[in-house]
Amino acid sequence: MMRTRPLKVALLGCGVVGSEVARIMTTHADDLAARIGAPVELAGVAVRRPSKVREGIPAELVTTDATALVKRGDIDVVVEVIGGIEPARSLITTAFEYGASVVSANKALLAQDGAALHAAAEDHDADLYYEAAVAGAIPLIRPLRESLAGDKVNRVLGIVNGTTNFILDKMDSTGAGYQEALDEATALGYAEADPTADVEGFDAAAKAAILAGIAFHTRVRLDDVYREGMTEVTAADFASAKAMGCTIKLLAICERAEDGASVTARVHPAMIPLTHPLASVRGAYNAVFVESDASGQLMFYGPGAGGAPTASAVLGDLVAVCRNRLNGATGPGESAYAALPVSGMGDVVTRYHISLDVADKPGVLAQVATVFAEHGVSIDTVRQQGKDGEASLVVVTHRASDAALSGTVEALRKLDTVRGVASIMRVEGE
Repeated sequence: MMRTRPLKVALLGCGVVGSEVARIMTTHADDLAARIGAPVELAGVAVRRPSKVREGIPAELVTTDATALVKRGDIDVVVEVIGGIEPARSLITTAFEYGASVVSANKALLAQDGAALHAAAEDHDADLYYEAAVAGAIPLIRPLRESLAGDKVNRVLGIVNGTTNFILDKMDSTGAGYQEALDEATALGYAEADPTADVEGFDAAAKAAILAGIAFHTRVRLDDVYREGMTEVTAADFASAKAMGCTIKLLAICERAEDGASVTARVHPAMIPLTHPLASVRGAYNAVFVESDASGQLMFYGPGAGGAPTASAVLGDLVAVCRNRLNGATGPGESAYAALPVSGMGDVVTRYHISLDVADKPGVLAQVATVFAEHGVSIDTVRQQGKDGEASLVVVTHRASDAALSGTVEALRKLDTVRGVASIMRVEGE
C-alpha cells in the first residue's frame, strides 16, 4: 500500500544537473512514487540567481536562502548539486542536524571531508549517498559499496574524466596537438572555459580518492592521491605509443599492494595496449575496471558527465534514500575498518617509457644502459634513431618502482651524452 503523505525533497542548486533532477522528478512523478512507495514532492529549490527563469519549477519554490530551506524541519531528503567545499559542507551537516538525509554529487567535498560527513550522517541516523560524484550515470559506487561487499577488491583502473578522454582521443585519432584538441572540446561544450580541474587531473584525483576509500575500506583523502595532468602530452608521445601498439589515456589507478599491507591512489597519463578494453573508450565516455579476488575483472562503461546522465545517478540515490526513510532504516555508511596506510608514489611499481635526446655517437647506448642497471631498473626494449650528430633514444623498462626510476632519470641528466629527457610516461594495463 502506498503512503499518501509525500516525502519532501529540498534541491540545492539548479544548474545543468539540478534542473534535470527537477525535470525528472516532475515528469516521472508517478513512476517514482510507485518505485518508492510514496509520492515525492519538490519542497524548495535554493539558487543564487532567483530572477532566472526555470522552466517547470514554480516561482514560489525558489529561494536564495539555502540554510533556511534545510532548517525547515519537514524536509526528508536534501539533494546537493551546487559543488565546491563551502557552503555545501555547512549545508549538508545542517541538513543532518535537522533530520534530513542527503544525496550529493560533490566529489571535491567528499574527497576532502568524506569521513566527517559520514560521521555526521551516522550521528543523526541519516543517509549520505553520492553515486553521482563519480562517473556520472555509471553505477559504480553502489556496486563497490554493496554488490562487492563480500569480495576483496585489489585494483580499480579507469577513465573517470570525459573532457580529458575527448582531448586525448582527438589527439590520437586526428594527430591534433593538445591545444587544438582542447579548443575543439571547448567549442563542443566538453571543456569548461577554465579547464584546469580536468586537464590537470584534479577532478579525476577527487574521484580516485572516493573510489579507493570504498574499494579498500580505508580513508583516502584527496591529498593522498598522486596527481599529474595531461597538458604535456604531445603528438610525439602518441607516435611513440602507436609504435608500441598502445594509446594514451589519463587514468585513475587505485591499487592494493602485493602484500596487501598498503594501498596507493594516483592519476596520470599512461600508455595502454590497444588490446586493452580501455583503449577503445572514445570521446567523452568513461570506463572503469575493477579487479577482485572472487569476481575477477569487471568493467563499467557509459557517459561520465552531463546533466541527464548525472541526474540519473542522483535520482537513483534519491529512490534508495526515500525507501530507507519509509522503512525507518539507513543504508551502508562509511566502511574504513581496514585502515590501511596509503603509500606514496615512490612505492608504485609499473613499466616506463622514457624518450631521451642524446648525442649520436658510439657508446651512448652503453652509458645509458649502465645507468639503468646501477639503479636496478631492467630494460625491456630500446629504439634509437640518429641524424646529424643528434639522436632519439626510446627505452621501455620492465616493472620498476617510481623511486628507482626517478633516481635513474636524475643520473641520466648528468651524462654529457644526454641532451635532455624528452618525455617519461608510465605503461599500464598489461
